[in-house]
Amino acid sequence: MSDRSHERAPSLAEIEAIAEEAFASLPHAFRRLCAGVRIQVDDFPDDATLDEMNCESEFDLLGLFRGVGLAQSGETTTGQMPNAVWLYRRPLLDYWAEHDETLGHLVTHVLIHEIGHHFGLSDDDMARIEAQADA
Repeated sequence: MSDRSHERAPSLAEIEAIAEEAFASLPHAFRRLCAGVRIQVDDFPDDATLDEMNCESEFDLLGLFRGVGLAQSGETTTGQMPNAVWLYRRPLLDYWAEHDETLGHLVTHVLIHEIGHHFGLSDDDMARIEAQADA
């Protein structure tokens, strides 16, 4: 584990910039699947989300996709919010502090998995996309 004791925790805006850069590094075909997806960064999930996801702690959830997946893409309803991935800064930073990987890699991993699971991709598909993003 690396020593990060002298580093300052990235702000919400800095995590959002890391996420935008991570998203831009994803393979074009994957990004095309989620055209128009919005990336939102908050410190923690709200109480309703924690309840909905059956979380025991506000640190249990690193990210969440909200929106309409490919299987339902033709079913739009009035007032429907745009597809979005929420990244939760404090849980991400907590996880990052305990593991030996870069914050950029962690954010990329969470983005791929939140979008990928929602669009019905397998873990193998997501591992390939992640490997392409790392290349």
